[in-house]
Amino acid sequence: MAIIITDECINCDACVAECPNNAIYEPDQEWAFSDETALSGTVTLPNGEEVDADEMNEPVSDEFYFIVPDKCTECKGFHEEPQCASVCPVDCCIPDEDRVESEDELLEKKAWLHAE
Repeated sequence: MAIIITDECINCDACVAECPNNAIYEPDQEWAFSDETALSGTVTLPNGEEVDADEMNEPVSDEFYFIVPDKCTECKGFHEEPQCASVCPVDCCIPDEDRVESEDELLEKKAWLHAE
């Protein structure tokens, strides 16, 4: 499942540099699938939806740091545990119970993001 950042976030930014998928953004920051990934142009998301990877998307939050769920792989294939959660000083990086994904699905997403 993807990780989410709760509203307990203190905006310390410790998690940003730890994310291997560049899935974590500052409050009120627009984002794109192509940000520090191998994606570019029209791509098909793992759920089958087609999007422009270079298109800027609305921020998920304007109050605290956020994780783009379609870019989060829980660090599978990179680390043993989600790095955002391991460095968070207030434990606000938690599993998103609404986005349950298997390890295989997360590894497929990693391969998709990084053209492996």
